[in-house]
Amino acid sequence: MEVKVPYGKDSEQKVLISDSMEVNFLTANDVAIGDQADVIKNAVADPIESKSLADFLSDAEDVLIIVNDATRPTPTKKVLDVIYTDLEKIPVKFIIATGAHRGPSQEEYIQIFGEYYEKIKDDIIVHDAKKSEDMVFLGKSSNGTEMFVNKAGVDAHKIIIIGSVEPHYFAGYTGGRKSFLPGIAGFNTIEQNHKLALLPEAKALALEGNPVHEDMEDAIQTVKKEIFAIMTVLDKDHKIYAVTAGDIHASFTEATVKANEVFAAPIREKADIVVSVVKFPGDIDLYQAQKGIDNAKLALKENGIMILVAKCRCGIGGKAFADLLGSSRTPQDALDTIEKGYVLGYHKAAKMAEIGRWAEMWGVTDVEPEVISKLFIKPFNSLQQALDAAVGIKGIKAKILFLMDGGLTVPMVE
Repeated sequence: MEVKVPYGKDSEQKVLISDSMEVNFLTANDVAIGDQADVIKNAVADPIESKSLADFLSDAEDVLIIVNDATRPTPTKKVLDVIYTDLEKIPVKFIIATGAHRGPSQEEYIQIFGEYYEKIKDDIIVHDAKKSEDMVFLGKSSNGTEMFVNKAGVDAHKIIIIGSVEPHYFAGYTGGRKSFLPGIAGFNTIEQNHKLALLPEAKALALEGNPVHEDMEDAIQTVKKEIFAIMTVLDKDHKIYAVTAGDIHASFTEATVKANEVFAAPIREKADIVVSVVKFPGDIDLYQAQKGIDNAKLALKENGIMILVAKCRCGIGGKAFADLLGSSRTPQDALDTIEKGYVLGYHKAAKMAEIGRWAEMWGVTDVEPEVISKLFIKPFNSLQQALDAAVGIKGIKAKILFLMDGGLTVPMVE
């Protein structure tokens, strides 16, 4: 059989597999998609535990709108199509919630805002977590996380959040509280919070008992602002499946239920070889595409081979995690270093190193082979080459699983 998987925004990888082999495909669940504009309109008109958007804006002196950066498929432009006319009579600023990521390129501004970019570009703030002069201290969470946030969020009279909710490998889910932490938080705040990702309870689809989520929820209580949240849930083709709006906590909780309907995907048994495909825009770099490695581990047998397929068009991404892995002789050495002291990014290295102790990680990416090979990922030029090599090791009776949206889909063994 011939299998085609997406690679980057407009290309693909092809592979021929013997018909005698057992091959399965795991995708996000199929869900019914209605008129996407109507889904947004209905949510905004009937918010959860909140006044309507019109009432929310009726006495607003000014509004700050927090939006995701280009590493998320959030349909910010489609939401603006619905609410933009409501904003035109109010002073509005937009802030891109980069967290500790870099700011957007010109192409990525268009990806986020579409044709609205030319209208609003002078009112866009790009959050820079390392600009301490832009941060304001709001207090501590019960875990001791010091909540520094961008002063734009403190100065604004009211805040609108446009986000998307999907599984996240250590925060449980994206969306909601993540717009503030890490979205517009200071670097040290993010570092303190993300250190909690080293704990085993920090995992995909988990909220109760997840120390990262609970710390985020706790820290956001320091934000004393009236907030109207608009949370989108997309299907496997990035079409809008559901939208929840209103109270930041209630809308987020309702959105996680919808996200599970899409992304919690059942499997009967684990596979010897898992091909994890990370689609655009989550394939921006290895730092983001690593989510496809962490999700794939849930479907992989011990001593199995995981093949990451992700373009990584911007290279490695995070420096700290790459430097740690690149300077470690074995995955265990990396974990031992993390035990001695945490630096932001080490949570990513820890998740990869833990997998490296019991499975092989291979990669089909645009990252230079000499670079990625230092990170315990064996590089291949094509998926065909990688899969042929894996079958050569595991044999023709090996079970192969294609995780077709590895960055978001969470395999659940029944």
